[in-house]
Amino acid sequence: MGDLEYQEALKLGKKEQKNCLAQGRSPYLPVLDEILTHQEIQTEQVLGLVNVPLEFVVGTSTRGRTYSFAANFMPILETGTEFSTKWANLADAQVEEGIRDPIIAYEFMNRYYVVEGNKRVSVLKYFKADSVVANVTRKIPKLTEDEDIKIYYEYMKFQEQTGLNTVEFRRLGNAEKLIEHIGIEEKWDKETRDNFDMLLFHFSKAFEAKGGNKLGITMGDAIVTFLDVYGYDKVSTMSRGDMETSIAKCWSEFVVLTEKDNVDLVMDPKKVEDKKNLLSFFLPTTAKKFTVAFLYPTSAEASDWTYAHDLGCSYLEESFPEQISTIRVENVTEDSIEEVLNEVIAKGARIIFEVGPQLMKGSLKVAVEHPEVKILNCSLNEPSKHIRTYYARMYEAKFISGMVAGAMAENDKIAYVADYPIYGMIANINAFALGANCVNPRAKVYLVWSTKKDYDLDRFLQENDIHYVSNQDMITPSNASRQFGLYRYENGEPVNLVMPVWNWGIFYEKMIHSILAGAYQSEGESEAKALNYWWGMSAGVIDLICSKHVPVGVQRLVAHMKYDLCGGHIEPFFGEIYSQNGEQKNIDEEGMRPEDIMKMDWLVDNVIGDIPSIDELIEGAKPVVELKGVEESREE
Repeated sequence: MGDLEYQEALKLGKKEQKNCLAQGRSPYLPVLDEILTHQEIQTEQVLGLVNVPLEFVVGTSTRGRTYSFAANFMPILETGTEFSTKWANLADAQVEEGIRDPIIAYEFMNRYYVVEGNKRVSVLKYFKADSVVANVTRKIPKLTEDEDIKIYYEYMKFQEQTGLNTVEFRRLGNAEKLIEHIGIEEKWDKETRDNFDMLLFHFSKAFEAKGGNKLGITMGDAIVTFLDVYGYDKVSTMSRGDMETSIAKCWSEFVVLTEKDNVDLVMDPKKVEDKKNLLSFFLPTTAKKFTVAFLYPTSAEASDWTYAHDLGCSYLEESFPEQISTIRVENVTEDSIEEVLNEVIAKGARIIFEVGPQLMKGSLKVAVEHPEVKILNCSLNEPSKHIRTYYARMYEAKFISGMVAGAMAENDKIAYVADYPIYGMIANINAFALGANCVNPRAKVYLVWSTKKDYDLDRFLQENDIHYVSNQDMITPSNASRQFGLYRYENGEPVNLVMPVWNWGIFYEKMIHSILAGAYQSEGESEAKALNYWWGMSAGVIDLICSKHVPVGVQRLVAHMKYDLCGGHIEPFFGEIYSQNGEQKNIDEEGMRPEDIMKMDWLVDNVIGDIPSIDELIEGAKPVVELKGVEESREE
């Protein structure tokens, strides 16, 4: 019987060998020793006896046996050899009583390489077994900035807490998100693991029934995306039919996972027809008003960020008094967002702007259930097909503001007050520092975070002898002061110089035009890409205003730079750029990719300071940073 099985396995091996050669791939098993010649191993960890998923057993430890197997672990040595006889005997043993002896293997990057037991693995794979018992030693690579290695470190932490080695991730942060969804911070007990295994089993069957196995994404990333939409409690009670229906509804969220760079950046608005003619066509005077909702995480009185968006909402109302009505809802939280969304949709809102990234997480379920409603969230780099994101390239204004500061700071020292270490903020800081360096190569930017527990701006300025400060971009109505924009201290009082401006009204007006003209719909045609609107000075959504205290020559410089920047003649992130540790981040005569600007997690070399960890921040800042925060690139 075993001889017949070997002949069938040999056919599979020969076929795989032929296919690999036709595709230009190695037809043999990967060899761990050769892989590690290009990888620095930090340490080894003995895991002991482990039930290993066979799909993760991919190669052999040394070259000795690799030519006996095709890349799929099927044999390629002819029948009648000692090898074929031993393989056939193992096949008989598997049929009669099952292979019981554990193999010995190394684990590296969540893949297993056999030290002893290659034929056992081959036989078990032939019979389509799910797993094999193995004595495993883990080889741990040195932590670097390589994303795959970061994901692996996150996976090791996940495995230690959950005891699971059957769930795989290819998206950084998803292992942590899965633990958050389950809601158990300590090590999982057997009941928790069994419950999750059962949920994962039902989900995987429903996902595969809808064709999910053709997407080429891991089941770990898929289940996290599904839980992002519906939540663990809801998914735990779903029937197989409900699960398949829900998977179909949020199918585009899974498709987005198939692309590594899965966010398309729209850098400028498309040109549309004159707004009066356009609105008269879509919204005749006899029709009901078009309802647009604005959801604020705080009140406009308490937050300069919300206040700026509220001014944008008022601008929209003034621009279209007869055609558009608005709904404003303040103090919306992550817990209340689903209820608030359903309420404003029930009131007729078909376009909804959420002005805080913390509102994104709780909105997905409503967005999936209401595809007729356009929901946009003010944040960067959030890969969702059902909710588009938008932001503005404030770093352009910060670049010019930095030039003003560099030109005027007599002792070459400038303070930069930042709030949340999130996507977009790091680009603002670096652009400011590069602008200062353009006009003053001696300029140093001293970075301080207003959300850190030990924040004390007056003490910071005094200790570092700093008189020029770049602070928040707008005043807070409930706490009006002159500490905004770029200012200098004279006799203990701030003298305002330049102020970056968020023209959110311009953004909202142009976005409404885009939706009504159909450009919004056509921009989202790519099934595998989420969309992020990231408009700048050229679109009018960002500006920089000079006060009379700026010297005339510097005012001319500002006007010239604004003109050139809007015309695309200059770029803030152009040419050679170096980080604080001396690493070259951009080469000469080239502009940096927008995707790289958006994802910055490092500071340029004339910045004094660092990016804080979440533990250094006040409690009120943590929800936003947990969702959209960046952590400084460091080798640990």
